[in-house]
Formats: sequence, C-alpha cells, structure tokens
Amino acid sequence: MSGPLDGVLVVDLSRVVAGPHATQTLGDLGARVVKVEQPGGDETRGWGPPFAGGVSTYYLSCNRNKESIVLDLKDPADLDVLLRLVRRADVLVENFRTGVMDRLGLGFERLLEVNPRLVVMSVTGFGHDGPEGGRPGYDAIVQGEAGLMSVTGPPGLPSKVGMTVADMLAAQNVVAGVLAALYERTKTGRGQVVRTSLLASVVGAHGFQGTRWTVAREVPESLGNDHPSLAPYGTFRCADGMLQIGVANQSIWRRFAPVVGLEPDDPRFAELPDRTRRRPELTAEIEKALAAEPREVWLARFAEAGVPAGSIRSLDEVYAWEQTRSQGLVVTVDHPELGEIELPGPALRFDGHRREHSPPPLLGEHDASIRAWLDEQNTHDETEG
Repeated sequence: MSGPLDGVLVVDLSRVVAGPHATQTLGDLGARVVKVEQPGGDETRGWGPPFAGGVSTYYLSCNRNKESIVLDLKDPADLDVLLRLVRRADVLVENFRTGVMDRLGLGFERLLEVNPRLVVMSVTGFGHDGPEGGRPGYDAIVQGEAGLMSVTGPPGLPSKVGMTVADMLAAQNVVAGVLAALYERTKTGRGQVVRTSLLASVVGAHGFQGTRWTVAREVPESLGNDHPSLAPYGTFRCADGMLQIGVANQSIWRRFAPVVGLEPDDPRFAELPDRTRRRPELTAEIEKALAAEPREVWLARFAEAGVPAGSIRSLDEVYAWEQTRSQGLVVTVDHPELGEIELPGPALRFDGHRREHSPPPLLGEHDASIRAWLDEQNTHDETEG
C-alpha cells in the first residue's frame, strides 16, 4: 500500500493554495487525487517569478501526487465527465465562492444525490454564510481581517507572516474534516458536507492570544519576537548574529541564568512576572553576556544546560540541514519537463507505509487516461449488471 488512504478517490475542484495543499496532503496519505482544472488551469501555474524552466514554483509547491484533467464545467459534455467522476469518488474538495457550485449545477444536494457516500469539503475565505460570507478571501487579506497581523511584527507595525499561513491552517482543517467524515461514513454509510474557511482557521488558531481578550479583556499587541507572557523568550544578539532562546518555566530559568552570569534568585528576575515586567532590563543583561561569544558556542552551552535555544536559519539552510532531510521533509520527484527536482515533503510519516511521490502534473496531462478509466469502469458495471 502507498498509504493509509490507498483506494480513496478525491476529486479536487480547488485552486490556488488552501484546497490544493489539502488535496496534496490527502495524496501524500495514499489517496488518488484527480485535479479538475478549468481551461487555462489553476491560476498558480502563472504565478511567478520564480519560474523553473517556465514552470511556476508556486504551483509546484502544492500539487504533487495528483492527476490533471481539463474540464469546462459550463460545457454539458465536460460536466457529464465530472459527474461520472463524482459517482466513483469518495471525496470532493472545492473552494469556489459561495453560490458558484449551484450556478454550475453542482449544488451540494445534487452531488449527494449523484453519490450518497460522497464527502464534500467546501473551503471559503470568510465562511459560506453570515453578513460577509460571499467575500473573496486571499491569505494576506484574511491575515489582516482575522487579527493575525495585529500581533505579528515589530511594535506598531502590523505584519503578515512570511508564508501563506491562513491557507495552510485551512488546508489542515480540510484534511481533518475529510478524515473525520470518512470515518463517520464507516458507521453511517453516508457522506456529508463539511465546511471550513480561512477566517475560521486563523481565529481557531488564536490560542492564548484569543483568551487574552475573551477572558481577560486585554487586546493583544505585537511585540516583535518577544513572547507576551514569558521572558526571556525570543530573539537575542550574540557576538556574530542572533539566536532564539525559550525560557518557558522556572526550572529552565534556574538552569539558564547561571549560563549567562545571572543569579536565579536575583530579586529583579526571580519569578516570571518579575522577568516579564522588567523585560528590557533583562534583555540588556542577557545580550551583554552573549556578546562575548559566537552563536555556536552559546548553543552548545545551552544544550548542555538543557535550555531550549536555536539558530535562525534561512530557507536554504533549512533544506540543507540534515535533521530536515532525516524527517522526510524533502522529497525528490521526476518532473516531465524539469527532470529531477526536490519539493518540500509531507509532515506525516507512517510506519509500514512508503509513499513514492509523483510530480505536480502538467495541465491536462491525464485527460486521456482518466477518461479511459471511466469508460472501463462503466463497461465493468454493465458487465456486472
């Protein structure tokens, strides 16, 4: 088996990032994913630079382990091909704006009528209903609207996260929703419609920043790389650059303080509230000590003392890091136009399953094979009938 979802067929009507990243993950888990693209293809095929040999690296990031078929859903013949796929499918993922599926003749009631066992996963920007349910929602817009930018970046300068984190959070919720619905189907025999949004995914990830307001009525503000509730916890300068330190409890504090020449029981910093109140003074004391040695020396000392600390790596350093590669976080695929390329790998590993990854498909690369497979399945059904 190629993964725990071997035998599951996913029809992927999604585009851009959230839906495609989710279906890529389902493909990583062993599902067969058929990417249905409108004429012209997923718009990320044209997003760049950078391009590699004319291929968008953006598109390459979230479309491995898929087959591509081009269907004009306004064409009755192509719509029929899609419905034939739906009849065979276990999951359909879509991220059209609210109402588009109905206008295409693919309303959720219609899909479940065609295939009562189908799990339909719908992803929107701000939710499918409510006063702003029809708004388009790209990642950067939702990062602002959902409060993420207000707690990110230097004080007074709202900043977005440097990756499409709203999309990625939504993608993980899509996967969770699909897996839960598939599990429930084993008991009920029926599929259902599952919904999530970029807004829901970011708000659902607020965590302690959310309860600062909902419970304590304190509006969080951005603190740069500092932690609002912990100190020392953030980025610190040393002789040749910067490093991250995370002193998350008293036990770690008592191990950390002597390494940088501080007394753990110094009344200025003895308890967490003291350290948080006196953060600038504490940071100055720490950086005065750190200035004496380069980063690698300090990382070794903190490791020996059992203090969480780390480098701040550029992405080229991350992908060259042996720890990254040891976790299967870089995969090699043979692309039909680019040859052998490396892609960021899946976050999950299963003992007993070894997935051979396929490259992101060319536009319509599998048109003929998918249509032939559908014809074979129809012939088989007629024979069995």
